[in-house]
Amino acid sequence: MYDRFGKRAIDILGAGLALLLLSPVLLAVALAVGLALGRPVLFRQERAGRHGVPFTLIKFRSMRDGPGDDAARLTPFGRALRASALDELPQLVNVLRGEMSLVGPRPLPMAYTPRFSPRQRLRLVVRPGLAGVAQAAGRNGVPWDERLEMDACYASAPHASFWRDLRAVLGTALILLKRKGVSAPGHATMPAFGEPTHSQGGN
Repeated sequence: MYDRFGKRAIDILGAGLALLLLSPVLLAVALAVGLALGRPVLFRQERAGRHGVPFTLIKFRSMRDGPGDDAARLTPFGRALRASALDELPQLVNVLRGEMSLVGPRPLPMAYTPRFSPRQRLRLVVRPGLAGVAQAAGRNGVPWDERLEMDACYASAPHASFWRDLRAVLGTALILLKRKGVSAPGHATMPAFGEPTHSQGGN
């Protein structure tokens, strides 16, 4: 029952309730981003959804516009915003639209999809999520191979599990409270998958 109906019902109910309760926080963050970084307040990027179908992910902007790598464009305000994960809150709208789930593999840029191994491509079988097993294990502090293997294991499980999803949410919340895994060691954010020499923003 959770596989076919429960997970999506919880996504709709959870995302709708969160948007309602967190609306003052969303407004405050939007104003803070506008004052600190200017417009646009939202960052939009095409990401790979379920079955690799592209969708437009939305989040609050955390970097300055202009040339330079992530380290050069990421301000102290942006670092704090990313550490808190408040920049991810607009993705609740993606959840309501059915493009994402509350729990699932994090949606990655479309450019990464051709670089996946057949095993890693299993992560695309399910909707991407706000929270997930890899995020609960350490966010960006977990190396790519480990992250993608965790995602593949999650997506290839015979049945969706409410308790597994709940553990992922609680684990992700704990990592956020501890401010762990905001960036990969030696990087401002996370090195791009398959391109270890530079960082990829917006992850």
